Amino acid sequence: MNLSIIIPLLNEKDSLKELYHWIAQVMQSNGFSYEVIFIDDGSTDGSWEVISKLAAENTSVKGIRFLRNYGKSQALHAGFAKACGDVIITMDADLQDNPEEIPALYHLIKNENHDLVSGWKKKRYDHTLSKNLPSKLFNFAARKTSGVKLHDFNCGLKAYKNEVVKNIEVTGEMHRYIPVLAKNAGYSNIGEKVVQHQARKYGTTKFGVNRFMNGFLDLITIWFLSRFGKQPMHLFGAWGALILFVGFVLTVYLGIDKLFLQPDGRLLTDRPQFYVALVAMIIGSQLFLAGFLGEIILRTNKHKETYKISEEINIK
Repeated sequence: MNLSIIIPLLNEKDSLKELYHWIAQVMQSNGFSYEVIFIDDGSTDGSWEVISKLAAENTSVKGIRFLRNYGKSQALHAGFAKACGDVIITMDADLQDNPEEIPALYHLIKNENHDLVSGWKKKRYDHTLSKNLPSKLFNFAARKTSGVKLHDFNCGLKAYKNEVVKNIEVTGEMHRYIPVLAKNAGYSNIGEKVVQHQARKYGTTKFGVNRFMNGFLDLITIWFLSRFGKQPMHLFGAWGALILFVGFVLTVYLGIDKLFLQPDGRLLTDRPQFYVALVAMIIGSQLFLAGFLGEIILRTNKHKETYKISEEINIK
């Protein structure tokens, strides 16, 4: 199979039929063998009924229905686990991603040997200051922090080699950082393509301003996991040992000073150095223990799925 097209969705019933027929037209005109996997992330508007009808009419349509809303990352994770195509395409269900871009993305993966190609919606139809300014700041911070030189990390239209999606875990809200996850897994040939952005035709956006705050928090998480995720002791242990050492040196100094140099001087509790030493010893010990416990958890914890599937259609 040439292509697996993964489409996570939440309450997008009006656009699904039009989107599928548009995709099918592009696939047939280019001679691709394909599957379209719709992941219904807890829709309440009848989206699953539309997917079921499409699947009954077309064997290329497959569906996964979550028991409730778990988020886009979990939807993509479920789709990646079931995808069979040589190239995996992800796109949104709101008709703002253009299926006409798929053949070019496919050839960038197959012919130019990219591991991942991310879309860049250079010209957008949803220009608002409250959306674009935070988005630019977010993308700038993501580039500087991760070293992945992309203009639009959050673009839903992306293409991947099959082996890439099988070797990364998209959990929490890390769908924004799939290129970073891929790079951390060793897939560093990451490209970018300017893609056409469509104006929303049906429904309303599912993302608010708060997603950018969540995005920055996730950016801190992915930075930490990239640098110290496999060896937390290198961060917590190093800082803990350093601070503990400072506290120990101050304690020894205060002890020698009180016992031998100024035995009749003021009480230790009246000296600020005492409290600095005490706090340093406590914080240093806690950081060291945090690193130690992190190493133990890392070696014993196993990944568990964080979503429950209630129904599947045409999934083998």
